[in-house]
Amino acid sequence: MSLALQATGLRLRYGTVTALAAIDLQVPTGSFLGLIGPDGVGKSSLLALIAGSRRLQGGQLQVLGADMADPAARRRVSPRLAYLPQGLGRNLYPSLTVRESIDGFAGLFGVAPHDLRRRRAALLDAVGLAPFAQRLAGQLSGGMKQKLGLCCALIHDPDLLLLDEPTSGVDPLSRRQFWQLIGAIRRERPQLTVLAASADLQEAAGFERLAVLDAGRLLAAGSPEELLQQTGTTSLEQAFVALLPAEQRARHQPVTLPEPLAQATEVVIEARGLTRRFDGFTAVDGVDLAIRRGEIFGFLGSNGCGKTTTMKMLTGLLPPTAGAALLLSRPVQPQDLSTRRRVGYMAQSFSLYQELTVRQNLRLHGQLFGVPGVELQRRTDALIRRFGLEAVAERLPDALPLGLRQRLSLAVALIHRPEVLILDEPTAGVDPIARDAFWNELIRLSRQERVTIFLSTHTIAEAARCDHVALMHAGRVLTTAPPQELIAQRGCRTLEQAFIAILDEVAPQPIPPEAVDWLGPPAATQPAPAPFRVRRLGWTARREVLELRRDPLRAVLALVGSVVLMVVMGTGISFDVEHLPFAVLDRDQSSLSRDYISGIAASRYFRLQAPITSPAELDRRLASGRLSLALEIPPHFARSVKRGDPVSLGIWLDGAMPQRAETARSSFEGLHSQWLKEQRSLGLFPRESLSAVPAGAIPVETRFLYNPDLRSITAMVPSVIPLLLMLIPAMLTSLSVVREKELGSQVNLTVTPLTRLEYLLGKQLPYLGPAENPRPTAPQLIPTGIS
Repeated sequence: MSLALQATGLRLRYGTVTALAAIDLQVPTGSFLGLIGPDGVGKSSLLALIAGSRRLQGGQLQVLGADMADPAARRRVSPRLAYLPQGLGRNLYPSLTVRESIDGFAGLFGVAPHDLRRRRAALLDAVGLAPFAQRLAGQLSGGMKQKLGLCCALIHDPDLLLLDEPTSGVDPLSRRQFWQLIGAIRRERPQLTVLAASADLQEAAGFERLAVLDAGRLLAAGSPEELLQQTGTTSLEQAFVALLPAEQRARHQPVTLPEPLAQATEVVIEARGLTRRFDGFTAVDGVDLAIRRGEIFGFLGSNGCGKTTTMKMLTGLLPPTAGAALLLSRPVQPQDLSTRRRVGYMAQSFSLYQELTVRQNLRLHGQLFGVPGVELQRRTDALIRRFGLEAVAERLPDALPLGLRQRLSLAVALIHRPEVLILDEPTAGVDPIARDAFWNELIRLSRQERVTIFLSTHTIAEAARCDHVALMHAGRVLTTAPPQELIAQRGCRTLEQAFIAILDEVAPQPIPPEAVDWLGPPAATQPAPAPFRVRRLGWTARREVLELRRDPLRAVLALVGSVVLMVVMGTGISFDVEHLPFAVLDRDQSSLSRDYISGIAASRYFRLQAPITSPAELDRRLASGRLSLALEIPPHFARSVKRGDPVSLGIWLDGAMPQRAETARSSFEGLHSQWLKEQRSLGLFPRESLSAVPAGAIPVETRFLYNPDLRSITAMVPSVIPLLLMLIPAMLTSLSVVREKELGSQVNLTVTPLTRLEYLLGKQLPYLGPAENPRPTAPQLIPTGIS
């Protein structure tokens, strides 16, 4: 039996956190293995090591016969791998169309043009995306993004397909279609090995073999039937709990569904034709809901279908475009604080203050809702005990496991004792024990405290626990009914089957995989990728150009940014001084001294202030920063000049900025020399007496000789142009790289044959157009006054 994957003693740490601990795993060629467990147990880390996007820290890993500890071997095997990372469309580029995305991945893996056309058409037909080939990836629904991501992963005919929670957040119909497509591909390609991570244990029941992970350790491996038999349970969720260590199992309290709620008449949450549009896109379209007091109402739908937008409108966080929302029989208004104090809201991303401890988070939210001090302390202590947070009360939320953060978020939502609780996907990614504990608390709130609970989810198992459930798709509510009633209406055995039957009526259906003229003969074993290929470089450059064309902000930065920077740097960098405050201590008080002062004050470099009356005042005003220069004219200045006697003037400069002080000194000396020339030309005293006047305390420099009017020409632009031609591509490339890292698409750099050199060069090429003509152009020179 050949092995596609063999791991021995695999270890991985993130700082002090152990992600994987001594993992031993073997995966036969052509098999389908599911990695199951809640978020944070190491599934994504294991797939990242297999894909080559993370380096080995310990242990041995052989993938398709290549040692993943060897960078050269990792690179050789990369064309035979395909990796679909976690997150809806995370490996996609939102500004590319469906067709451009597939063509781009084909270019990275070197797929021949004739193979590309055939495989692209077959894949698009199989997933139902052929009618949307020209639609931008960012405009696709969550399910469509995952289908496009799968097309991109399969375009080069890989031998190992890695799927990291590929159906997380998609609706039941899209989930079924996705796995049907995988099944059809495996029937066509028996040698294709598939590894898929999943936190949905109901979904995992359909996998061939399972590896159960918890806290970075492999608990068990085998087929679903073998795991059920090993643990003596009837469901994978029960089997997962049974495989956990004894101390964790001891905390588990299975959920016991309560008796149906007695018919209530009071409507607590109501939506009437609720609609919300964003720039012509209708996110929520005419939603009608009526939720009664004490109900647990489930809102089921895929990511992007409008659940969160609806919840924000029902809580006043977002105004509706049309329709009305009523909360506790009152219209929802952001200014109605009295009604909002009766509502608790738990956001999808756990809206906790990460710099505050558990106790401080509870106290802060209580203070925001006006809970009195003594009562707040009592409620804080009670909630910490109720949710089992005593041991972590003084820790920060970031340091808590996902299940504890979930409990803290619910406690925060309850600190002001609301009558209505709105929860946005509160149990996404948590383990079964934490999920069951959470649901036990919700049932207690509903039945014992009569709290109305409105929660969104994309998990069928959770929807089945609700009193009423509504199915939302593409912004519209398709049905609302109790789960058992909905199952009976559709004649199905499970709620998932009922929902799929409803979605089948409204969702466009792809061509069945069996009816597709499939991918054709398997590709030959691909050679190791060359260190550099113009095609990969060209694809990166072309993608950058397309993103520039479709992203106005980046286009403005690229085209206008260089001009703005040239103007700013060309006209804004100057060492001239203008309008510096100066004052005079005139001990002569003659007409000649006043004429001298007027000559200095008439220039644009200095601005005359109130006269100085004493040396002490001179020191004080200079020290305070109110003056940049002080001039002292000695007694008998006019008489000494006319007689030809030695005379000197004193100037004091603020030297806090030495360069400015030196420039001011030079400017003053130039004005002084100019005044002397003017006096000589007027013939007010003999040339020989004037020539006897020493420069003394004011040395004369020659700066005015090169610039007689004492104004520097702004001449930075010609030298700045080459600098900007280097800086602008680097700056815009850096912004683009950071943006890709935030979106997650940068993972393509590590799991495809694309090299760093090709990536960086391709990103900079679109910005290098101006480099073809480095000479200053008219728009660059006109604002600066250079002829």
